[in-house]
Amino acid sequence: MISLPRLYAILDADSFPVNGELLRFAEELAAGGVTLLQYRNKSGHARQMLAQACSLKNRLGNSVTLLMNDRADLCLAAEFDGVHIGQDDLPPESARKVIGANRWLGVSTHNPDQIQAADQTSAHYIAIGPVFATASKSNPDPVVGIAGLRQARALTRKPLVAIGGITRANALSVIDAGADSVAVIGDLLKDPRKSVEEFLRILG
Repeated sequence: MISLPRLYAILDADSFPVNGELLRFAEELAAGGVTLLQYRNKSGHARQMLAQACSLKNRLGNSVTLLMNDRADLCLAAEFDGVHIGQDDLPPESARKVIGANRWLGVSTHNPDQIQAADQTSAHYIAIGPVFATASKSNPDPVVGIAGLRQARALTRKPLVAIGGITRANALSVIDAGADSVAVIGDLLKDPRKSVEEFLRILG
């Protein structure tokens, strides 16, 4: 079983129209102490995504575990450490066939049925959310709340990542409710190095 860090940073390419800004932001996250980073690009084409992913790999090297959102093929091409898939992407076992046995595989879930289904796969960890209201998706799933997070914890022994609207103000309550790790996008955007350091101090 993998060991998740308390902080799971998500790098959303849509927040950085200039490639250099994205790379500098990633370096600041790593300098602050991020050890797990998911690269997410919902609007780019495959060639652009691969170029950015390779640049991230070159800049960060082996100091950060890098996960590709959605694309198992680009995970392999960029030599990332794993892939994270949603409910509308490749099924977990199909993604596993692409990435092999050793790379990380994470699955997003939004309700008890999806959690139980993901629990039966070879996924290394399960993400549950949105725990709180989030602005990072244009059409988010219904908020599950702290109660939904506790229910998720009762349904699986796999490492659990909470996502959706998580900030420094509410992160500890999420861990207390059973999450092993918190996925954060928005609350890292301003002064990323300092933000990471504060998250890590809060999460202990």
